[in-house]
Amino acid sequence: METNALTPALLQSLRKKQPHPVVSVSMPTHRREPDNAQDAVRLRNLVSEAGRRIDALAEAGEPVSREVRTALRTQLDRAHAEVDLRYSLDGLVIFASTDEYQTWVLPRGVPERVVISDSYLTRNLVAARARATPYWVLAVAANRATLWHGSPGTVREHTGNGFPVTPDEVQTDVEREERIGDVASTFQDEETRRFLRDVDSRLAAVLAATPRPLYVVGLAPALSLLADVGTATGDAAGRVLTGGLVNGPGPELYKELEPSLRETRQRIAERTAERLDAARSRRTFAAGLDEVWESVREGRVALVAVEENFQRTVRVKDGHLVPAGPQDPDAAPLPDGETVREDIVDELVELALDTGAEVVFVRDDTLADHDRIAADLRY
Repeated sequence: METNALTPALLQSLRKKQPHPVVSVSMPTHRREPDNAQDAVRLRNLVSEAGRRIDALAEAGEPVSREVRTALRTQLDRAHAEVDLRYSLDGLVIFASTDEYQTWVLPRGVPERVVISDSYLTRNLVAARARATPYWVLAVAANRATLWHGSPGTVREHTGNGFPVTPDEVQTDVEREERIGDVASTFQDEETRRFLRDVDSRLAAVLAATPRPLYVVGLAPALSLLADVGTATGDAAGRVLTGGLVNGPGPELYKELEPSLRETRQRIAERTAERLDAARSRRTFAAGLDEVWESVREGRVALVAVEENFQRTVRVKDGHLVPAGPQDPDAAPLPDGETVREDIVDELVELALDTGAEVVFVRDDTLADHDRIAADLRY
């Protein structure tokens, strides 16, 4: 699964307390050779470690039956068998319970670890999804409407929630007419209006369930009529006035979208810079990992801006974050009260979103003067 599949409803289900222990396995992966040569070995070792940890539950006196432990190992092995590292991105996360498993490929690095708890560890998924800024694309013609998942560099057709949509009867090849410039009179036809009202209704339901920026693609008469008969496209982030793309292909559709996507990123970057400048003037500004972390924990943050590839390992000491290197299993134990967080930025992003803050990822070095992360505070 990829991050665009992480809907609010799915995230809520992943965070629920489970009646039996569940396993979260994460590891960094590599997209290309030779860096990916050891990924399969590392994954096999992690799955073996998870199996040993599951078996150790009984030895530690946990009330976990043999049947539960066997079911966990079975689901974990099935997940391992499903992973195809040829299609890796930057991180892999596996979730396993007694009756199901999920595998997630992430466009963001994650630490190597195994966690057994009563709920899944979701912070890496949440941060990766926030960074990916998924969006919806609606492609419209008078005889068909398709919906597409968008993420950096790609769009893929979404088949579900009533999409794709076609009218009951199609008497003309509208896409062909769009390509050759002969726009059919159906844009004034009552059947077309009824069809586009249906499209608008289905789109509104999708946006309500999974809110994302929306881009609409089609000829001007189609987009104008769609806006006239409904409301779902009223707040669209961008409109691309071109026809013949309701069936893609994805690469061609993305190519047409690129200018509008760039404009959106530029608007967000400018708005973020303006908000941070205003926060400095109001003295409601926080900068640096420790200061922003403290403000997020207190629920005082309205906006967090963080550089796209910023990650850091820290020690938590006396309630503050102290830079630290990656964990060494042979190192001496930490002093009492200290813990190591290898993905503190992902943890911060998840907590900020949970407290209602907006999180914006900006280009690397944009916040170099503020230790790569800054915030606009509510008070």
